[in-house]
Amino acid sequence: MVILILLALLLLFVIVLVAKAIRVVPQAYAGVVERFGKYKETLPAGLNFVVPFIDKVRYVIDLREQVVSFPPQAAITEDNLTVDIDTVIYFQVTDPIAATYEISNYIAAIEQLTMTTLRNIIGGMDLEQTLTSRESINNGLSAVLDETTGRWGIKVKRVEIKGIDPPPSIKDAMEKQMRADRDKRALILTAEGQRQSAILTAEGNKQSAILNAEGEREAQILRAQAEREAQILRAQGEGQAIQTVFQAIHDGQPDQALLAYQYLQMMPRIAEGDANKVWVIPSEITKALEGLGSSIHEIAGIPKETGGPATRVDMGPSEPMTSVPETEEANRAVQEAIAEAQSAARPGGPAAPTGDEPSPE
Repeated sequence: MVILILLALLLLFVIVLVAKAIRVVPQAYAGVVERFGKYKETLPAGLNFVVPFIDKVRYVIDLREQVVSFPPQAAITEDNLTVDIDTVIYFQVTDPIAATYEISNYIAAIEQLTMTTLRNIIGGMDLEQTLTSRESINNGLSAVLDETTGRWGIKVKRVEIKGIDPPPSIKDAMEKQMRADRDKRALILTAEGQRQSAILTAEGNKQSAILNAEGEREAQILRAQAEREAQILRAQGEGQAIQTVFQAIHDGQPDQALLAYQYLQMMPRIAEGDANKVWVIPSEITKALEGLGSSIHEIAGIPKETGGPATRVDMGPSEPMTSVPETEEANRAVQEAIAEAQSAARPGGPAAPTGDEPSPE
């Protein structure tokens, strides 16, 4: 019975001894082994054996790249304005031994180093540079952190500025400034658009005026050509009419009596004008006109009496006329013309007696 108990205790001891001797390290991790409190070795990922009760795995270090986001840190710019800056650090443990024994808490150390370095960089910039120089801030932080954390067995991969928050009053002033700048750009663009519109309108008016002038010029040219051709045609027609009348007069062989008759026919037309309100005919003109057919001197080219037969125009059938001598017919026509002239000269007055009516004594 005692032997069985001893065997069981021995088996249990062996199991515990084996459990203490076997150490499994996960992938991307490293185990730091100490023997009697002193560093002995670093265990790689996988199955490892240590001396039970002598060797102890003190730390298991994560070798993956880690991301640490720090809370907002207050920093004062060169122009004495306070800004809150959020940072994100990307780092990786490259030396587990240095990360274990060179620094007690490398994450807290990185945070404090980031804070002090960031305040140092921001202190040399004004607010506008701080807001627009994130890349230079990131590069400055990366250089300082990489140099300092190298002896801790840590490699800083990247530093990012997550946010830069100026004071609320500065935010309001910046918003007003940006709004004023946008309004200014909008006014400039509007003025530029109006200027371009005015230029295009002036160009259009210019082209329109040029086209209108060219069209008016062509129209005037065409009207002048049409007027010239019309005047030429009218002149040709008047010339032909004059030639026809002149030829007809010569063919009809006129005499002095015909010319006197034509003259008397024109006298009423002279008195018809609006300006001829009063037209005085001397009393002696009656006797003068009675012998007008015989007293008018011979006009060159027109004889007193025509020789040969006169050419007459066939006017169609008419009432038979009484046989009156030509001299009496001419005198009657003269008397009628005189009466028409006197009535035109004295409208509303008594008509002058003709040669056929007896004058009252």
